[in-house]
Amino acid sequence: MTTGYAAIAIKNSQGLKFNMDLLSVKDLKMHFPVHGGILYRQVATVFAVDGVNFSLGNGQTLGLVGESGCGKSTLGRALLKLHQPTSGSIIFSGKDITHLKGKALQHLRSDMQMIFQDPFESLNPRHTVGDIIQEPFHIHGIGNTLEKHKKVLTLLDKVGLPSDAINRYPHEFSGGQRQRIGIARAIALNPKLIICDEPVSALDVSIQSQILNLLMDLQKEMGMAYLFIAHDLSVIKHVSDQIAVMYLGRIVEIADRESLYQQPLHPYTQALIASIPLPDPKQRLNFKALQGEVPSPMNPPAHCHFIDRCPIRQNICNQQTPPLASIEGVKTSHKVACHFPII
Repeated sequence: MTTGYAAIAIKNSQGLKFNMDLLSVKDLKMHFPVHGGILYRQVATVFAVDGVNFSLGNGQTLGLVGESGCGKSTLGRALLKLHQPTSGSIIFSGKDITHLKGKALQHLRSDMQMIFQDPFESLNPRHTVGDIIQEPFHIHGIGNTLEKHKKVLTLLDKVGLPSDAINRYPHEFSGGQRQRIGIARAIALNPKLIICDEPVSALDVSIQSQILNLLMDLQKEMGMAYLFIAHDLSVIKHVSDQIAVMYLGRIVEIADRESLYQQPLHPYTQALIASIPLPDPKQRLNFKALQGEVPSPMNPPAHCHFIDRCPIRQNICNQQTPPLASIEGVKTSHKVACHFPII
């Protein structure tokens, strides 16, 4: 098998070629120790990501949705190796990158980039836009001064910014324009995967659609895959091919966009969909509202993490962890982690 960071194809037993997943995540965990006391010993553990499995194909978008604090952003940062995962594996373009370090990790970063939630916080206020967008070329030793300048102008045009932005500073731009600068920096090296960490949540509603359409146009043009993190299900529905629903560090349901919205199987997914505002209250879906609060990630329930808020819980839910698996009567690609999925 050929390894490396480019998308690869292999032959099956009949000699037919098929593309491998660009990204495959297996039982990924990201636990953070909590220290305290006079001796500053570990007194607890935050189970931020607690056994996540999913795959993402070339050029596809996987939407990751869930309440604040469920571990979405932590998962994205762990995939980029901004956090070193506690356990599990991350396979990117056929190569295990879980323990990459040094030069190998730096090389990987050219193919995996991130767009951050707050465009102002993610941009250095002391650098001009030209310097910010050129930074990936400096780090990876690409091009001379003239070539970098031309590349920056091309990138500015791609994201819909004027050429004179190259000599201006981030504070001179609006929030939507600053996010376009962040997008230009993220696509500078033609990455295979971009992790979009709530890229429109800090923007005005009128600007959100412009940024979403820009991201979708760039994806069609450049063939990138997106892991799109958000808490807004209407945004996720607009941009995603597949959607994964995350709750307290675990994925509780994953399916293609149509299946998830037409036939949600997990009571948590149903509650999220029911919370989407509709112009006609008579159209509101008849799903049960959730009760109680999200448990602390330092002390999640032992088996089903959703048990304390679940309207259909039974004794087995407190005894066995429900696997993320397909069930009879729905698409095999539609998987749910529930002992009693609601069909």
